Amino acid sequence: MGKVVGIDLGTTNSVVAVMEGGKPVVIANAEGMRTTPSVVGFTKEGERVVGQIARRQILLNPQNTFFAVKRFIGRRYNELNPESKRIPYTIRKDEVGNIKVACPLQNKDFAPEEISAMVLKKLAEDASRYLGEPVTGAVITVPAYFNDSQRQATRDAGRIAGLEVLRILNEPTAASLAYGLDRSNSETILVFDLGGGTFDVSILDVGDGVFEVRSTSGDTQLGGNDFDKKIVDWLAEQFLQEHGVDLRRERQSLQRLLEAAEKAKIELSSVSVTDINLPFIAANEDGPVHLETRLTRSEFEGMCDDLLGRVRQPVKRALRDAELTPAEIDEVVLVGGSTRMPMVQQLVRAMIGKAPNQNVNPDEVVAVGAAIQAGILAGELKDVLLLDVTPLSMGLETISGVMKKLIPRNTTIPVRRSDIFSTSENNQNTVEIHVVQGEREMASDNKSLGRFKLYGIPPAPRGVPQIQVSFDIDANGILQVTALDRTTGREQSITIQGASTLSEGEINRAIQDAQKYADVDRERKERVEKRTRAEALIIQAERQLREVALDFGMQFARNRRQRIDNICRELRSSLQQNDDRGIDLTVADLQDALYDLNREMRAYYAEDDDDDLLGTIRDLFTGDKDRDSPRDMRDRDSPRDMRDRDYYDRDYDNRDYGRDSRSSYDSGRSSRRSRPSYRDNWDDEDDNWL
Repeated sequence: MGKVVGIDLGTTNSVVAVMEGGKPVVIANAEGMRTTPSVVGFTKEGERVVGQIARRQILLNPQNTFFAVKRFIGRRYNELNPESKRIPYTIRKDEVGNIKVACPLQNKDFAPEEISAMVLKKLAEDASRYLGEPVTGAVITVPAYFNDSQRQATRDAGRIAGLEVLRILNEPTAASLAYGLDRSNSETILVFDLGGGTFDVSILDVGDGVFEVRSTSGDTQLGGNDFDKKIVDWLAEQFLQEHGVDLRRERQSLQRLLEAAEKAKIELSSVSVTDINLPFIAANEDGPVHLETRLTRSEFEGMCDDLLGRVRQPVKRALRDAELTPAEIDEVVLVGGSTRMPMVQQLVRAMIGKAPNQNVNPDEVVAVGAAIQAGILAGELKDVLLLDVTPLSMGLETISGVMKKLIPRNTTIPVRRSDIFSTSENNQNTVEIHVVQGEREMASDNKSLGRFKLYGIPPAPRGVPQIQVSFDIDANGILQVTALDRTTGREQSITIQGASTLSEGEINRAIQDAQKYADVDRERKERVEKRTRAEALIIQAERQLREVALDFGMQFARNRRQRIDNICRELRSSLQQNDDRGIDLTVADLQDALYDLNREMRAYYAEDDDDDLLGTIRDLFTGDKDRDSPRDMRDRDSPRDMRDRDYYDRDYDNRDYGRDSRSSYDSGRSSRRSRPSYRDNWDDEDDNWL
């Protein structure tokens, strides 16, 4: 089995970490950054790009660039509110009511799990490159308040990415692992996790290797993006009043507003006022119009009063469920980039009465905790016990549509609970088990996780049959339900896979598509690298020809140089025609020709050195110190003493040599022969005389 890593799959940014030498290490991506934007895009050439490269094309290609997809994972289209749908790309409902992301360039609809899988795959590939071995397993974090459907969908995304998901871990719990791993004193900590798209708060008892979650609460539709949208609405309304144009109706304008809003929010965390300037944002009958305004921190905080109210409720609920007062909290740990906002820190300080602990990196701490959990599962860490809880109550629908809770929220997992039910009608031989999740009294107001039927119940008056229904939640928070007729022993059990928005067939098809994309991407990369090597070889060969002409004269190895020149022309032609076989053949011919030329150069140097040695011996015996050496005789008539540039340009510099690069053949030249001093005036950058 390959290496197991910890992955924080975020709404805005994602991070991957691994245990090395008993310590968690955050892995930088291929671009050298420790965080990877959770953005997937498709270029006009059909190439799939992920991360920072995809983020760069959002403005010019908003319909084919997808971000913040985590908000849609594991949800139905009818569960979305109008605010969630106000994004530059298109989401639609499929035939069964699931969310699909439309990609016009690919003429295809992607499930949110598939988009998330592309981000996971990039993180795994970057980790494999760093570790030097394949990454096959992962611990993936999710918001603590994710329901069973969203957890299943996250696991499906990992499977599509080709990873074995060993554990689905709550983000605040992961943060507490990173915070309390080396702490021996027992503490009660509150983890306040406000990310780009979700909000969680968890209360834990931490100390001496034991991490026990006492309660958790949150809002999966509240995050930094909602604060951004407050600024977007403020800017759009101002512009609408002034110019009569609603910027939210045009994809590129909306994306520019989103980026400007995010930038303004970040700046207002350190300054009290920021300027927002968006030139040429729209056009009217008078021509192009610009957006220029100023936003103060107090104005921004005034816009967000309702969001801060939504933040307060989960904190109060978590304290109430844990049966604690704010004074009993020993430490507050802030997680997520949005906790850098001063108004959020002030809110936490006001509610808990303590200044938040800022010793951990809010962007990386969740991935670090996931890596620690991966180390625990792999046996690298000992004497660490993690006791998590289920975030929402689980039960089933009974007669009259009432929900019967079998597992209340904040129950420590893994857990198994059961209860006895009976039939509601005489001679009823079948019962339907409807599993729901949530806190409302009526089943219809909660999240439906799945249904299944138990057949073969013997005819009997209502209320007589005894049917034992058991709920079993594993360490990942995944639910399995079993129904047993105690009279006949008939049993029916299912793992709630129906909670996922993808069927098993769709998951397998997505896995195959992901593999096909991987093969296509690999072939495209190899083709690009082949072209790059061929172009570099052409530049190298032409530089070699120039240097030979300068050092030895125009007549030296004329036939070989003419052959190299012809091969370079053929190779350029093959590159223009995208002839892969022609490129391979001409590259091989060009390498052979360059080898022959270099061999002749080395032979000439050897002959020159022999002539110099004989001349020196002759001088010792004859005392003739003024005689010209063979090298002096050759140099007297060579182009190096003809400073007229046109002499050389007639044969070589009139051709288009493309971009320049340093020749690897320079190192093969004899160290005994230094480069002529007049070459100091040669500009290697442009291959022009100065």
